[in-house]
Amino acid sequence: MKSRTPPGSSSTLLNRSLLPITIPFVVFLVMVAIWHFSIAFWEIPKVLLPSPASVWNAAVAQRVTLLYGILATGKAAILGLGSSVLLGSFLAILFSQSKWIRLAFYPYVIFLQTVPIVAIAPLLIIWMGNGFWTIVVVVIIISIFPIVANVTTGLLSIDKNLVELFQLNRAKRWQVLTKLRIPVAVTHLIVGMRISSGLAVIGAIVGEFFVGNGTSYDGLGSLMTRWQTQLKTDALMAAVGTSTLLGVLFFVSVNTLSRTLLRRWTNAVGFESTK
Repeated sequence: MKSRTPPGSSSTLLNRSLLPITIPFVVFLVMVAIWHFSIAFWEIPKVLLPSPASVWNAAVAQRVTLLYGILATGKAAILGLGSSVLLGSFLAILFSQSKWIRLAFYPYVIFLQTVPIVAIAPLLIIWMGNGFWTIVVVVIIISIFPIVANVTTGLLSIDKNLVELFQLNRAKRWQVLTKLRIPVAVTHLIVGMRISSGLAVIGAIVGEFFVGNGTSYDGLGSLMTRWQTQLKTDALMAAVGTSTLLGVLFFVSVNTLSRTLLRRWTNAVGFESTK
C-alpha cells in the first residue's frame, strides 16, 4: 500500500509556504517570454520597447548608479514614512479627544489626499528649494492620510461598555486614552503603515521628478527623468524595475516589522495575538 503524506506534515507545509512565491515567479517568467517574443515578432524598435536582455544589460551597466538611487530614494521614503506615523498618530489622538477639532481640521487632512501632488510640488520647490527635505515633505503629504484615517478609526471604535466601565472606576481622560483607546488603535496603525509604505516610495519618486530635475540629485525619480530625456529606454525601464523592487522590499520590511511589534505589543498588554 502507498503511504500518504499527513495533511500537517512538514512537506505539505513547505509546499504551501512556497506557493505564494512560486506562482508569481512563474507568471513573471511567462510575461517576460511574451515580452521577448512580441518584440521579435512585431520588430518593435529598441527606443520604444527594448528587449528583456537589453534592460538586464542596462541594469548591470548602471548597477552602481541604481544602487545610489535606491539609497537616496529609500532614505527619503523612510524619513517621510516615519514622520507620517508620528505626525499622523498625533493628529489622530487630537481628533479622538475633541469632536470640534475633528470637525474643524479633518477635512484639511482629506484635502491633502485629494489635491494632486503634481500641483503642490512646484509650490514646495519655491518655498523650500530643490533639496532633499522637499522630497521628504512630498512623501509626508502622500502617506499621512492612511495613518490619520486608520488610527482615528481605531481610537473611536471602542466598545461603549468598556468606556463606561472606565468611567465607573473614575478613570481620567488620559487613562482612558493610554490604557484603552491606544492599545486598541495599534492594530489600525499597523494597517495604515502597510498602506503608507507603498505610498512613501511613490511619493519619494514623484518628488524626485521635480526636485531632481536639473540638479545633481541621483534618486530613482531623477534618474528616470534624465534617461527619459536621453532616450535611454533600456536604462529607464531598468530604473522602473528597480523602483518596483524597492517598493516591494519596503512593503515586506514594514509588514514584517509591524507584525513583530504587534506580537510584542499584544503580549505586553495582555491581549491574545491573532494571525
